Amino acid sequence: MSKISGASTVTIADIQTERVDFAIRNGFAHAGFVVPWKHGQSIDEKLQNAKDLAALAGQTQTARGILGEVDTVFECTGVEACTQAAIYATRAGGKVMLVGMGSPIQTLPISAAALREVDLVGVFRYADTYERAIELVGSGNSLLPDLEKLVTHRFCGLDGVQRAFEVAGKTKDEDDHLVLKVVVEMGGGEA
Repeated sequence: MSKISGASTVTIADIQTERVDFAIRNGFAHAGFVVPWKHGQSIDEKLQNAKDLAALAGQTQTARGILGEVDTVFECTGVEACTQAAIYATRAGGKVMLVGMGSPIQTLPISAAALREVDLVGVFRYADTYERAIELVGSGNSLLPDLEKLVTHRFCGLDGVQRAFEVAGKTKDEDDHLVLKVVVEMGGGEA
C-alpha cells in the first residue's frame, strides 16, 4: 500500500532473513534490514538497545542512498522493543503507525516521541480499511506486487483446517519452506 500511495522507498525489517529477501525479491519493498535480536534486562538497557537498533536500521543501503530516519514506520508486531525502535527510527515530525497488537502495557520512550513531534497513531485495521484495500487490489496498478505470492500454503476443505493452523503457526514448514500466508479453500484434501 505504501508503494502505491507514493512512498519513494519502502524498507522492511524482520528478524528472519528469508522474509526480508522475499519482500525485496517480489517487489513488496525496495530495501530490507534483518534485525539482530538483543534482550536488555533493565529499562535503560532496553531503550539503549532500541536506539542502537534504530541507528543500525538507518544505515540500510537503498537505491537513494543510506536510509537514515524515516517518515513513517508501520509497526506490525506489537512487540515492545520494536515499538521503541520505531519511535527512535522515525524522523522529527514523522509518524509511527501502531498496527501490531502486542502486550497491553509497554514502556515507551514518550519524551523521545514528544520532543521530536513523532506522532503515535493507533490503527485498528478493521475500521474503514477493507474498502480502500479492495479498491487498490482491483485497480490493476502496475506498482502493486503480485499478492498471490504471499500465499505460500493452501489447504482444502474443513479437513485441512487443523493442518492449516499448524502450518500458519510456524515460520517454516517441515520442508524448510517459508510460511507467510496460509489459505483454506473449501473443497477436497490438501492442495
